Amino acid sequence: MDTITPAEVKSRLMNGEKLNIIDAREDEEVAAGMIPGARHIRLGDLPIRLSEIEQTGEIIMVCRSGRRSERACEYLEQMGFTGLKNMVGGMLKWHELE
Repeated sequence: MDTITPAEVKSRLMNGEKLNIIDAREDEEVAAGMIPGARHIRLGDLPIRLSEIEQTGEIIMVCRSGRRSERACEYLEQMGFTGLKNMVGGMLKWHELE
């Protein structure tokens, strides 16, 4: 699986790119803020919400630190998804950019 840094994601968003970002965190974590344009699908809900994930050539998975999103990438790869990228450092590193 490929990785992407929070700085890369932020830069691309600031340049006007529309990214396919899936936030795998829990509800209470998301309540504290999300990346603009991200879709919230908790890690545990992935199996029943696969049809909501667009196959856009690149799917960026996000969580708090990068571990859950890594597991999400592994699961989605097993389900046949391609173009998955794990945002290393997760939202902890994203908030350091603000």
